[in-house]
Amino acid sequence: MGLKVAIQGIKGSNHHQVAREFFGDDIELKECLSFDAIIEHLCNGLVDKGIMAIENSIAGSIIPNYNLVYHNNIHIIGEHYLSIHHNLMVLKGCSLEDVSEVHTHPMALLQCKEFLKSYPHIKLVESADTAETAKRINDGQLTNIAAIAPKMAADLYNLEIIAPEIQTIKNNATRFIVLKKKNKVLPKEEINKASLRFITDHKRGSLATVLNVMSDCNLNLTKIQSLPIIETPWKYAFFVDVTFDEYTNFSKAKSLLQIMSEDFRVLGEYKNALLL
Repeated sequence: MGLKVAIQGIKGSNHHQVAREFFGDDIELKECLSFDAIIEHLCNGLVDKGIMAIENSIAGSIIPNYNLVYHNNIHIIGEHYLSIHHNLMVLKGCSLEDVSEVHTHPMALLQCKEFLKSYPHIKLVESADTAETAKRINDGQLTNIAAIAPKMAADLYNLEIIAPEIQTIKNNATRFIVLKKKNKVLPKEEINKASLRFITDHKRGSLATVLNVMSDCNLNLTKIQSLPIIETPWKYAFFVDVTFDEYTNFSKAKSLLQIMSEDFRVLGEYKNALLL
């Protein structure tokens, strides 16, 4: 039996494609209806790894997922970038004239808005997953419903793509993180990216001082996201991604940041999936 991997959605989804590209075909998929369910399966030891979308080049960060990783003490062990391709698909033999409803994930509807504007008579319906609609069309032999989903879903569920690449912005990518209950799957010499979480105090310039330390240690800040701390109004935690050429530089920065900030934690150390 292959590696057990939890994904959000079902076979044919973007998460499934990432799992296959990152781990290969010898995997046992655990399909989850929510991101919370991925974390739950990891915490309970029901799967070995998890795949979770964290940000999109158009829509920005999926903010609740940062807290899911932090609060459940899950570790980021890798990342993967996937170009997003939205395709309109129907039951074989059907055409665009037969379609009265389009069902898909709300993010896909948003990203295909310009194409869908040309068909104001078609009802737009939000669903939990892109591939789930494709499966439902095939299972129920639904002739009046179209799905917006990846090409893999059309192949898996025997549907016909009647309008390929309908996303408004063609250069559309999503960053996915690879999760594990315990960290460190790579030797230090292969690690050149890290995800951190910390809190700064209310003193003026506190965040700037922390960022200066990162710069002085030759870390490149690639992402910063602030999130309110629910228990303490008007106080914020910062989620930061940094890249570096030498692990020793990161190690030095870690030592300093632990002293300078509150509740400092490394969420993951892994290999940068983009070229530095």
